[in-house]
Amino acid sequence: MLPPQSSPQRLSPPGIDLAKRARELADRRERYVRATVVRAERPTSAHAGDTALVLADGTIEGFVGGNCVAASVREYALKALSSTEPVLLRVAPGEPSHVREEGAVNVSNPCVSGGSIEIFLEPRVPAPRVLIVGNTPIAQSLVVLGADLGMTMEQITDATVAPGADDAALIVASHGWEEEPALESALRAQVPYIALVASRARGAEVLASLDVDDEQRARVHSPAGLDLGAHTAAEIALSILAQLIGERAVARTNRTADADGEPAATGSVATAIDPVCGMSVVAAESSLHVEYDGATVYFCSTGCRAAFLADTERYAIAP
Repeated sequence: MLPPQSSPQRLSPPGIDLAKRARELADRRERYVRATVVRAERPTSAHAGDTALVLADGTIEGFVGGNCVAASVREYALKALSSTEPVLLRVAPGEPSHVREEGAVNVSNPCVSGGSIEIFLEPRVPAPRVLIVGNTPIAQSLVVLGADLGMTMEQITDATVAPGADDAALIVASHGWEEEPALESALRAQVPYIALVASRARGAEVLASLDVDDEQRARVHSPAGLDLGAHTAAEIALSILAQLIGERAVARTNRTADADGEPAATGSVATAIDPVCGMSVVAAESSLHVEYDGATVYFCSTGCRAAFLADTERYAIAP
C-alpha cells in the first residue's frame, strides 16, 4: 500500500488586494461569494469586518477564520453561489450538525476551539448576458428593454456568433440572416434559453433545417415569447423577455431547495465526510485532502488530516 499523499487546501497568497481582485472577477464575469465576518465571539482567529472571496472552485482568497471555519465557509458559499441566495453562516463548537432556518444555517464543529463566528455569505453573480442576433426593430427593442431589466445585452450584427453555456439566452431576431448557424451554435453551447423570432410556419422550416436531433430542436422557442397578443416591435420584445424571465425563475426555484430545504448543490457542490471529526467537507481540489489507498480523503482542518496520517488504519474509510 502506498503512503498517503497530502495536498493543502487552496487559499489566497498573502497581502492580496480583495477590492482589486473583486473588480477583476467582475470584469471577467466570474461568479464568486463575498464572505464577511459580522460577529466573532472569542476565542476566534477572525474579527468582525474580516472579509474573503470564495471562488467558484472553492478557493478562498482572504481570511474569515481558521481551517475548521474555512471548511464550512467553502461549503455554504458554494451552495449560496448555486442558489444565488445570500445566507448567514453561524459556526460554533459542538458535535457535527447543521440546522437551517430562514436565511441562515447553524453549523456545529467539534474542531472549533471555543468561541463562535457569524459570517454573511453574499453571492456576486454577473448580470445575465443575452445575445441578440440581428439589427431589426425587434432586436433593437430587446436591447433597450433588456438593459432596463438589468441584463447585459450584446447585439450581434456580423457573422461571428460564439455563445457559451454561461450566457443566459440567445435570441435570433434577424429575419432570415444567419439564423441556422446562430441557433446551432447556441444549442451546441447548451445556452439555457434559445428563441427564434419568426412566424409559426417559417419557424418550423428553419428548425427542420437545423443539423440537430429532435430533442435539441424542441429547445428552441419559436414563435418566440409569451402569447400576449403582441403586435409592435416593443410588445414582441416584451413578450420574449417575459418568457425568458419566467424560465429563469423556474430554473432558479429548482436550484434553491433539495429535500432538506437546503440550497441545492445541482451537482456543483459535492461533499464528503471528514473521517476524523465527522464534518461535511467540499469534495474538491480546494479542500484539504490526501490520496490514500486509491481514494481521496477530505478534511475540515490540518488537525484532522494530521490525526488521519498518524493512524490511517483507525480512520480508513471502508470501500
